[in-house]
Amino acid sequence: MLKYFVMTVESLALAALITGALRGISRLKGGRTGGIIAGVGSLAGVIGAAVMAYLKNATKLIDTSMWNLYIFGAFACLTVLFLLFTPFSKKLGKAGSVILAVLCALMCGLILFYALPDVIAYPYSILVTDKSVLSTSYLFKLIGALFGVIAMVLVELAVRNGTSRLGEWQAYIIAGIMTLVTALRQVGAMLGIMLTKAMLTSLSPDTKKTVFEIVKTTSNNSNFFIYGAMAAALVIPVIVFIRSLDKSEPYDNPAQKRKIVKRHKVSRRWAVLAVLTVVLSFCSFTVLEPIANRPVELSPVEECEERDGYMCLPFEKVDDGHLHRFAYVAPSGIQIRFIVIKKPNSSSYGIGLDACDVCGETGYYEKDGQVVCKLCDVVMNISTIGFKGGCNPIVIPYEVKDGEILVPIEGLMEYEKTFRNNRMASGGI
Repeated sequence: MLKYFVMTVESLALAALITGALRGISRLKGGRTGGIIAGVGSLAGVIGAAVMAYLKNATKLIDTSMWNLYIFGAFACLTVLFLLFTPFSKKLGKAGSVILAVLCALMCGLILFYALPDVIAYPYSILVTDKSVLSTSYLFKLIGALFGVIAMVLVELAVRNGTSRLGEWQAYIIAGIMTLVTALRQVGAMLGIMLTKAMLTSLSPDTKKTVFEIVKTTSNNSNFFIYGAMAAALVIPVIVFIRSLDKSEPYDNPAQKRKIVKRHKVSRRWAVLAVLTVVLSFCSFTVLEPIANRPVELSPVEECEERDGYMCLPFEKVDDGHLHRFAYVAPSGIQIRFIVIKKPNSSSYGIGLDACDVCGETGYYEKDGQVVCKLCDVVMNISTIGFKGGCNPIVIPYEVKDGEILVPIEGLMEYEKTFRNNRMASGGI
């Protein structure tokens, strides 16, 4: 659950911040009309993202990197227009406000069109590994993703309502910083795609080296651009809160005074929500992400007797209901691992390679009495270990004889290539 919450926040955080700021300045400058225009642009981005999610997962029509190249280029161009046009939009009156709202709508649509497809596709991509929508694992992962979406919707709402309560120049500067850092991040990604696609062959070697350094710097420090947008967003609640403390606003009667007091109270609430949601997003990147992606250490390989061409395991060694890991070391030095676990309420055993056809030789570990795939976090049904399908361990031959489980070494050697990266010389497990 935590992993998918973090993944969702990381995918949508920047889009939520940018969309909130742009929709807020559209409403501030263009009133209700500006807000509607920017909202329509955002909705178009969501619909486009849903279509893109389908095309990516159900067809082979989409070259994701090329689409990203077009999106990044268009967003960068619109950012330049936004930065240049906004200061002068007031001189054009209502027409200027409408044009600004259209610019903001296009930028909102593009950023959502880029950020949302993978998140929208989570129900499908999770199902590829979990195999059943009825599994507890599938449900928990979807709940984690849903909480992430809710958190980002709150970020967008808080930033939007905060921006719409700023002064025009304050809103322009903050939204400008957010869009600029986003555009710079995307320009770096654009150059990376162009290098990968060999689209910069006409450049001199020195220029190519400079471009590569730019790509490397922006890629290695990608999160710092997001932190920059978060820092700009945190200025919004500070300004809103300070403005809400101003008691010099004139009023003609007690009713007007109550209205002013209520407006300031609502502004402070939005300010608090903005701080909380942005801080939560920051913590997701810096605190929750390392926890969610903390590598799991597989339990050590246990000793196992080799005899007459078999790996021999006495029942008493594996009858405690816990996961046991064994290995045969091939003449090449490759360690071929397999697991054994006694099935609950049964006298039979689940036996298979410590690898599967879906995730390779990453292995399985035991957590709270369940067997879990290290790579994809899918929880195995212990009763089905030893059967083909899904993320279950690869089936291997074995015999049960005279109180022992006998795993033929010849059968293990068939999977030597599966564990080719797992040599005893490099440390094994």
